[in-house]
Amino acid sequence: MSRHDDRAADQLRPLSFSVGIAPHAAGSVLISTGNTKVICSAMIEQSVPRWMKEQQVPGGWITAEYSMLPYSTQTRKQRDIARGKLDGRTVEIQRLIGRSLRAVIDLDLLGPRTVWVDCDVLQADGGTRTASITGACVAVVLACKSLVAAKVLPRLPVKKYVAAVSAGIVGGVPLLDLDYEEDRGASVDLNVVLTEDGQFVEVQGSGEEATFSDAEFSALLEVSRKGIARLIAAQKEIAEQIA
Repeated sequence: MSRHDDRAADQLRPLSFSVGIAPHAAGSVLISTGNTKVICSAMIEQSVPRWMKEQQVPGGWITAEYSMLPYSTQTRKQRDIARGKLDGRTVEIQRLIGRSLRAVIDLDLLGPRTVWVDCDVLQADGGTRTASITGACVAVVLACKSLVAAKVLPRLPVKKYVAAVSAGIVGGVPLLDLDYEEDRGASVDLNVVLTEDGQFVEVQGSGEEATFSDAEFSALLEVSRKGIARLIAAQKEIAEQIA
């Protein structure tokens, strides 16, 4: 089948990173994947959560907040604060971003400090959670580089890079990096989080009023691996430009 934007089945949407988008953050980036745009920032607090102090847990912590700005979708999205609580999707995504980053950062080397990661969706066209993880990794790497540059840390506490991508079966065909139109028509939807050495952090998959076979699952993982390898290459290229 042909895709509406003429991409190949295993082709990512156009990808770009703009660093330094939030000058008061220790590291920040605007990630654009097609028409999905997310600002990811990392700020460093010189303390750890109370539960870590009470339980005498060594090292540092990384936590994330995620939000879709009211104008990120075609119809205004109400702010969570206006409802008085976070919706379930927001909580799930925040936890996913945090888990993904903690999997690749040496928290002992980070020391007794917290890295706060904020992912704010400016424009949503599918794949906001995966774009947030991919962009947040760059923001955290840049924040950690600032600690090394300031001689707060002896070396970079980044064990490896991590990125995420969506995939799905649309019209019987496994496709990589779905936009909203494709995601809406997908019979199977998958979000994959992988490290640069191909290790899984998380796989979220479900059939939309459909089931899927081992072969279909394997095909989705194959295109996801290819896509994430390209994402991580792009992450490294942009991060290594910053001293």
